[in-house]
Amino acid sequence: MSFADRLARLGASLDPAGVDAMLVTDPVNLRYLCGYDGSNGLLVVRPGGAVFLTDFRYLEGARAMEDFLDVRQATVDLVKAAAAGIGEFAPGAERIGFESANMTVARHGLLDEAGIQGIPVTDLCENLRLIKEDDELDAIRRSAALIKPVYEAIAAEGLVGRTERDVAWRVRELFHQGGAEGLSFDTIVASGDAGAQPHATPRDVEIVPNTLVTIDLGCILGGYCSDCTRTFATGDLPDELAEAYTLCLTAQLAGMAGIRAGITGAEADAIVRGVIEAAGHGDHFQHGTGHGVGLDIHEGPRLGKTGTATLQPGMIVTVEPGVYLPGVGGVRIEDLAIVTAGGLHRLTGYPKELIVCG
Repeated sequence: MSFADRLARLGASLDPAGVDAMLVTDPVNLRYLCGYDGSNGLLVVRPGGAVFLTDFRYLEGARAMEDFLDVRQATVDLVKAAAAGIGEFAPGAERIGFESANMTVARHGLLDEAGIQGIPVTDLCENLRLIKEDDELDAIRRSAALIKPVYEAIAAEGLVGRTERDVAWRVRELFHQGGAEGLSFDTIVASGDAGAQPHATPRDVEIVPNTLVTIDLGCILGGYCSDCTRTFATGDLPDELAEAYTLCLTAQLAGMAGIRAGITGAEADAIVRGVIEAAGHGDHFQHGTGHGVGLDIHEGPRLGKTGTATLQPGMIVTVEPGVYLPGVGGVRIEDLAIVTAGGLHRLTGYPKELIVCG
């Protein structure tokens, strides 16, 4: 689908949302709608057209968008410029929507000063992004394909004696060598008792034998993110950690086998969570089962207890249960997958069976 088509779909959704025009300021939504990836851009979208505002620094680069929208140079303060020119950019529009999750109170004040009664809008752009188009799926496949070689190299180089921070830095180097544009989030490397923290920050602590090490990583390629988690053993494990790994793997496999189009995010979560709760570890898994991935590392749909969205073919989701034992350690296993009518198509191919890495 072209950028023009995306803008037309957004324009068609405005009246049902109660607005005549909309200011798009979120950088990710700007990239989705028109391909702009600079640091200062704003779209005024209306049914039947759109105006893009940017300052002198990005004007020439934005000229490529003139085939499908009106590109204008403005002052650096784009919200102020949009408010001043709204009568020209969206003639006749009275109800002006803004992205409430992105616009600050200070910037909203500029609308008030211009006499514009801004109407908060949520999820209009984000809902367009839920189902990925073919080119988006291809980009995510390519991003995900860079993950397996990174895990293979990390495992071959060994973990014991290296610090968590050193391993995290090595992940960055390997993704760079593989052609990634960057990391989709800061790599998590959590060994020993830090494994009980789902989002632990890598420490200047050496990884020791006979424990678990969780490595959560992902990269960006073509603007699209990937995400995967594997947990390695560094030798013989205490029974408690070995059992936690087996339980987490069982739950993750159940999710990969049972999640499909037509069920809600809450129902998907229940498939996975039920396995862990039945084993008496419900208190040790308190985050959601998964989330959408695309231009953002965390986007819709949500696979969790409160996930109301119905999964549809073409959505991208993670399936990532964990078992976290305070003071002992933890495990998380995560795959990235495409939702299909018949189930999930896995994109992250590194093995999930426990790998011992000295």
